[in-house]
Amino acid sequence: QVQLVESGGNLVQPGGSLRLSCAASRTIFSDSAMNWYRQAPGKEREYVAGIGTGGVTNYADSVKGRFTISRDNAKNTVYLQMNSLKPEDTAVYYCYSSRGYWGQGTQVTVSS
Repeated sequence: QVQLVESGGNLVQPGGSLRLSCAASRTIFSDSAMNWYRQAPGKEREYVAGIGTGGVTNYADSVKGRFTISRDNAKNTVYLQMNSLKPEDTAVYYCYSSRGYWGQGTQVTVSS
């Protein structure tokens, strides 16, 4: 079964941290670049970060230095460590495989 399942979203205060996880079925994780996107209310979905099969990473300027993407190929899981969170990071965060599959999203809310 092809699936991507995100978890780890929560309500956090500004300056706090969260770690998102995306567990994928092996068929869509193996040999795939994995990415995180986010969509805030009333805005278009935007790219956050990506990681290639060899571990090369890329980040949107808005999260560079605060977020870290990583992958565990043995667990078919990609992570997004988010530090120094800001209210403008509030969004639904989606996992995306370069094979063309999206997860259902997980809500991150940054608010005091």
